[in-house]
Amino acid sequence: MFQAFKAAGEAGDYTELPMLPAHVDPQVFLSRNSVAQPFFLVCGKDTVIAQLSGEAQLQLRDSSVNTFALAPGDNVYVPAGTPHRIVPLTEVVQLRYKAAKAGLEGVAWFCEECGLELCRAEWDTAAVVSHRAYYDACRVFNDDPQARACRRCGAEHPGVDLERFTAWLGIAKELEDERAAAEKAAAARQAAELPAGA
Repeated sequence: MFQAFKAAGEAGDYTELPMLPAHVDPQVFLSRNSVAQPFFLVCGKDTVIAQLSGEAQLQLRDSSVNTFALAPGDNVYVPAGTPHRIVPLTEVVQLRYKAAKAGLEGVAWFCEECGLELCRAEWDTAAVVSHRAYYDACRVFNDDPQARACRRCGAEHPGVDLERFTAWLGIAKELEDERAAAEKAAAARQAAELPAGA
């Protein structure tokens, strides 16, 4: 068990702090958000957002619902493959539930003027920690003016202020180290189980 509001003191904007041991399914991630999510998140499997405090709007694309108001106590189910973005109206504390084996994930940007998808990045969570992929995708978006220019209406979109999201790199490093240690331990167990001379 964990105390979400106490742990929220260590969380920041979309840090998605993992709150449970890696083998637990589903996984739970904690964030304390005060600015709009810098992209639309696309999860390859269903996800649930639980609003613990504050008020926000959930924006969705490719969905029959375009927006959803979030208030304390709300739990919102987001179907697999649905791009969605959190826009806080006040500071919010949120939990996100994901499958332990989350499969493919991605981020996407859409034109604020006409709604056209500008660009997208995708990765396999079995190979890449999502926090690092978030940072790398935002950096590529920042560095490519063509990715930020709408092909339909010509609107130009600002880059992401990555200074607000440097915590992603620290969390990614911790998760990568944990993953490497688990793989090393599994390999050692497997080697110990092999018969002599195998």
